[in-house]
Amino acid sequence: MSLAVIINLAVFIGLIFFLNTQQRKEYTLSRLVLIGLIAGSLYGLALHVIHGEGSTVIKTTLDWVNIVGSGYVGLLKMVIMPLVLVSMFSAVVKLDKSGSLGKISGVTISVLLVTTMISALIGIAVTHTFGLTAEGLTEGAREAARVAVLESRIGSVSDLTIPQMLISFIPTNPFADLTGTRSTSIIAVVIFAILAGIAARKVSQEKEELAVPINTFVDVAQSIVMRLVKMIMALTPYGILALLTKVVATSNAADILNLLGFIVASYIAILLMFVVHGLLVSFVGVNPIDYFKKIWPVLTFAFSSRSSAATIPLNVEAQITKLRVPPAIANLSATFGATIGQNGCAGIYPAMLAVMVAPTMGIPIDAHFILSLVAIITVSSFGIAGVGGGATFAALIVLPAMGLPVTIAALLISIEPLIDMARTALNVSGAMTAGTITSRVLGEKSTDEQVENAQA
Repeated sequence: MSLAVIINLAVFIGLIFFLNTQQRKEYTLSRLVLIGLIAGSLYGLALHVIHGEGSTVIKTTLDWVNIVGSGYVGLLKMVIMPLVLVSMFSAVVKLDKSGSLGKISGVTISVLLVTTMISALIGIAVTHTFGLTAEGLTEGAREAARVAVLESRIGSVSDLTIPQMLISFIPTNPFADLTGTRSTSIIAVVIFAILAGIAARKVSQEKEELAVPINTFVDVAQSIVMRLVKMIMALTPYGILALLTKVVATSNAADILNLLGFIVASYIAILLMFVVHGLLVSFVGVNPIDYFKKIWPVLTFAFSSRSSAATIPLNVEAQITKLRVPPAIANLSATFGATIGQNGCAGIYPAMLAVMVAPTMGIPIDAHFILSLVAIITVSSFGIAGVGGGATFAALIVLPAMGLPVTIAALLISIEPLIDMARTALNVSGAMTAGTITSRVLGEKSTDEQVENAQA
């Protein structure tokens, strides 16, 4: 290990100790996340400026820094399935009215799909306004390799029908789904937990002597899982510090400048969709500014980690404690939002790519094309994996369905992480918007006891 690497790591450790001193002052999580974000960005920029792009010093330094960043994301992924299983099981068992489960699911999924349609339209409009096209995009060695990978994957999704996609939601082996073996594992675990919860309710009604043990079991399991979540969330500022360090230190300035038009257009489309989320929550009596202030730490982590699934624990906790969304609705919207109706990855991104490619294939951007594109995007948004790369998977479904090549997805590989961060934050915001709207439409809010349980 060179002296430069040792110095870099000493500075990083110093930043960790600085964050720890701030945490001991009992600052709010949002403030600590902001400190971590700024510190990580500045540190990553310093590494990039001092050592230069592609430096082995930066690579070696980040190998060690990633222990903190990747380790934190790994811990969050570890708790996703237990949280989804226990929280959904508990929510169903404790529902005041068993019939309300269908209403919650129906409203939540409807909001997710409607916002996906809106995001697709925004993506189409922004791309057309900017006059973006696939012509002139360069293909280097890295892009050529990516094309080969995408073409090898396209066969696995091009023949995927809607019935097959719906069947994939069925938890044929819940134990395998708990390990996350499929892109639809989260939905499968949700379905299993709901069915198990319904069964527990029926047992409690049929055998009253078992009602108390069942409720006690639910309370104990939920308390343990939520305590585990809180322990991991306390590490969020350190995870943000490490993740932002890597993002900034490894950014390629030349690639960013070459594709600046697409980056700017993407961020404008994403920003417009955030505005739409604000307008939608305002319709149900929620102040948009307060709303975004409350969910800002969650969006920051989603931005840094590029994983909607890994953000589920923070998503659920923020909905219950900050937005006063009942646990049942919070868990459903967070888990469904990680795989259904992702506004950024499954909405804006494939819409922009399709509009960029269509003119090069002689396909006019008319009303028929737009309606077909929006319909395919909305339907294909079911089951998009809530991890980095989900947008590419969405493109592999949408582009062939529209008779378009997938090559463009490979040509944008160099700037993919930069845009994917904002898309992921939008996905999570969409899930929280769905939860907030569902809660207000059904006239339900989390109780003080539920908030205390989530914070305990």
